[in-house]
Amino acid sequence: MRRCAVLAFLALAYAGYLLLGALVISAVERPYESRLRAELRALKAAFLRQSPCLPEEALERFLGAVLSANRHGVALLLRNGSSSAAAAAAAPSNWDFASAFFFSSTLITTVGYGYTTPLSDAGKAFCIFYALLGVPFTMLMLTATVQRLVSTFTSGPLDYLDRRWGYNRRALSCGHLLLLSAVVLVAFFLVPAAIFSQLEESWTYLDAFYFCFISLCTIGLGDYVPGEQPEQRLRPLYKVSVTVYLLLGLTAMLLLLQTFHKLADLHGLSDLVLLPQDRPQEEACDRILEEQKRPSSEPGPKEKTPVQPNATAHASYSSINR
Repeated sequence: MRRCAVLAFLALAYAGYLLLGALVISAVERPYESRLRAELRALKAAFLRQSPCLPEEALERFLGAVLSANRHGVALLLRNGSSSAAAAAAAPSNWDFASAFFFSSTLITTVGYGYTTPLSDAGKAFCIFYALLGVPFTMLMLTATVQRLVSTFTSGPLDYLDRRWGYNRRALSCGHLLLLSAVVLVAFFLVPAAIFSQLEESWTYLDAFYFCFISLCTIGLGDYVPGEQPEQRLRPLYKVSVTVYLLLGLTAMLLLLQTFHKLADLHGLSDLVLLPQDRPQEEACDRILEEQKRPSSEPGPKEKTPVQPNATAHASYSSINR
């Protein structure tokens, strides 16, 4: 009953958190959207005044086609503003090997930026079957990797300090989580954000940090995607490097979440909401370990002593019924 009450309270708090997020983001973004809409309407009206021979319907159709292509990652304008046929032909493809490798990684890791999407029906069908196998395969690989990392970077150090120096495991777990969080923050957010802000000319440091957070949390909004600027140097190598960064970053985030889960179990926070689980195998293993640690002088379970043969106890031939 207590767990149900706590769960109901958490559900209400979660709904309130969603409402709070909606109110804040609406208050922040709606004025900016209205201002941008007004600027675009003014720009469109000025363009039509300067080009009286161009019908407004034709301009609307052209802009709709450009926006539709841009949603699929096909840009008409290049970085220098040129839209000539020669410049468009020289633009890098969205489906070269490096870009396709990057797309495959974002697909099966569920990051899914949505900037580059399949255009053909065959490509869409392939993505369905590819993700159907790739997503569980990725989760299996990440889980197996994190399980080994937890024993090395979480359980191992805590067990050593507990056995060797007798430190309080609960206090150690809090400090260990803070230390691991700081390492992940520096190695996978602060430093990569500084690198991305230098490699991407139009990104500020906040934009780069925002990209790292959105990517490693597998949100993948797609408003910032690295390596999409034309004439970018070493673009294939850059795409592959970003893919490696995403895989390592996702592993680090899962390690951090698993460490937090162990901390919650250690402090009894999980018992407030989660249902109790029967763990007969773990209990059997604990009993075996306790029996192995028991001193040899301590008497164990009594065993039956075999009955020694006695010559006098043997039946004679005369006692056999004939």
